Amino acid sequence: MDVKIEQSWKNILQSEFEKEYFQNLIQFVKNEYKTQRCFPKGSDIFSAFDHCAFDDVKVVIIGQDPYHGPNQANGLCFSVHDGIPHPPSLINIFKEIETDLQKPYPTSGDLSKWAYQGVLLLNATLTVKAHQAGSHQGKGWEQFTDAVIQLLSEKKENIIFLLWGGFAKKKGAKIDKSKHVVLTTGHPSPLSANRGYWFGNKHFSKTNQLLEDMGKLPINW
Repeated sequence: MDVKIEQSWKNILQSEFEKEYFQNLIQFVKNEYKTQRCFPKGSDIFSAFDHCAFDDVKVVIIGQDPYHGPNQANGLCFSVHDGIPHPPSLINIFKEIETDLQKPYPTSGDLSKWAYQGVLLLNATLTVKAHQAGSHQGKGWEQFTDAVIQLLSEKKENIIFLLWGGFAKKKGAKIDKSKHVVLTTGHPSPLSANRGYWFGNKHFSKTNQLLEDMGKLPINW
């Protein structure tokens, strides 16, 4: 199938799209979207790539699954559309930004403004069945997103990878730490944050300082 995805990523990932596992994955996803209620909407599945071209990637944040409630997932990890109540993990992300950068808590949970500045907001699994967390895991998405991370690691330099929680840390195992910066902390979910594994990580100010040290524009978080 012809995957609808931003051109620079299409060029980089073309050989991945042609692999048998990916063809099977797309067939599975098409069938699920025909027969079940799934998120995000079809046109948003590759939104993380469409909002942040390969050449523009400066920072990578790795999530796990899209949100599985109605109208939440928009194809960018941790992000929701304007006007949608902020899920608990996103609330904790914004609280950390508040204290780290002394910025007011945002009204919008749409993180596309980060993506347009060079933040790849990548979920490990790009689709999910309504109200069933993890329902599209183990179907091929993880292999695809591993390939994305590996290509970024191999073909670029000085990316800042933000790995939040055990799952993201495992996902980042193939990152070449001699070429890139990896910052790790707990997951922003209430379970982790309330145990003291999230708040105070200062990842947002640290990222901006690193970007400035590299001569790059900081992110307006």
